[in-house]
Amino acid sequence: MEPRLNLFTNEVASKFMKRFANASMVIHQAIPTTLHELVSLRVSQINGCGWCVDMHTKEAAAAGETAVRLSLVAVWRETTVFNEAERAALALAEEGTRLADAHEGVSDDTWEHVRKHFDENQIAGLVSLVGLVNAANRFAVIVHQRGGSYEPGMAPPS
Repeated sequence: MEPRLNLFTNEVASKFMKRFANASMVIHQAIPTTLHELVSLRVSQINGCGWCVDMHTKEAAAAGETAVRLSLVAVWRETTVFNEAERAALALAEEGTRLADAHEGVSDDTWEHVRKHFDENQIAGLVSLVGLVNAANRFAVIVHQRGGSYEPGMAPPS
């Protein structure tokens, strides 16, 4: 199936996507690349965004992430391969993505766990990342941007 709209070549969409990508550069300064990609991957898995899962899996691998850890992101709670800080970030990503599933959104327990492992700027980066990736997933899913053809470095980071 072809995309309904090419977000990279359409005049309005490409202008917007460039600005959207520029916003993500601030996040990259606050969060290590591998954590950035793990969180982005988990959000994209939850939202069923094939393009973003493809992109974040390949970008994470290019940044040195292992195949084992990439394979286990979807079931991170049931593994031993993620450290406590990563687990806190992944919990924040899940709860921040599944807002409709819980009346309180991100739980106080998850927030406290995040605060134990990250400083305020890193937390701001994580919160911004979760919001940004959720938005990016919606763009790609709405226009049927399919995964499979992404190459590392192909698109600006999100």
